[in-house]
Amino acid sequence: MRSVNAPARHLTVRNVPHRLAKALEAERRRRGASLNQTVLDLLGRALGAGAETNGLEALAGTWSRSDLSAFERATADAEHIDEELWK
Repeated sequence: MRSVNAPARHLTVRNVPHRLAKALEAERRRRGASLNQTVLDLLGRALGAGAETNGLEALAGTWSRSDLSAFERATADAEHIDEELWK
């Protein structure tokens, strides 16, 4: 069994179907991450061999800029203070 601290391996994947390549590229753009990191994250999750996380760490870095913008628009009203409620 390999040690957790063993050097990382380099892999080459050949003959990637066009639809899969397009889906990976779209996911890479959505995440705003490199293609390599996207593939590693997806493989790790699919195989249950990703980085161990707990709590909200599993969500960190998963939002795209458009996800953040949508969230900020949806929660913008919560940023305003209603002075009448505080009298």
